[in-house]
This record gives sequence, structure tokens and C-alpha cells, in this order.
Amino acid sequence: MIIKLRYALWISIASTFILGFFFPNQHPHFWWQKLPVFDVFFGFFGCILIIVFAKWVGHNWLMKDRDYYDRN
Repeated sequence: MIIKLRYALWISIASTFILGFFFPNQHPHFWWQKLPVFDVFFGFFGCILIIVFAKWVGHNWLMKDRDYYDRN
């Protein structure tokens, strides 16, 4: 099941990348939005950044030691 899900993920990323060349942004506001697949890279790396930041916050701020409540 996990392997099929990975294949589906990679196929969706590749198809989105290819479709970015055929359907560019029709109303770009900035020069970088005129790049053909800018939205694909922006979304992909934005998601990776959010995941890395959330894991960093979880490990450094939210997680407590195993004996946090037994210290007293």
C-alpha cells in the first residue's frame, strides 16, 4: 500500500511539473511568476520547509523528557 502511495505521489508531482509548461500563470504579478514551473517548486519547497519547521518546533519546544512528571 505504501509503495503504491509513493508511486501515486511521484506520478502526481511529475504530471504537475509537466503541466506547468503547458499551462503557465496567466496573470503574473512578479517576474518570477513568469517562470514556467515556479508554482510547482514554490509549493514543493514550501511544504518541505513547513514540515522541517514543524518537526523542529515539536522536538525543541513541545516535547518533554520521559520523566518530566516524575521529577518531583
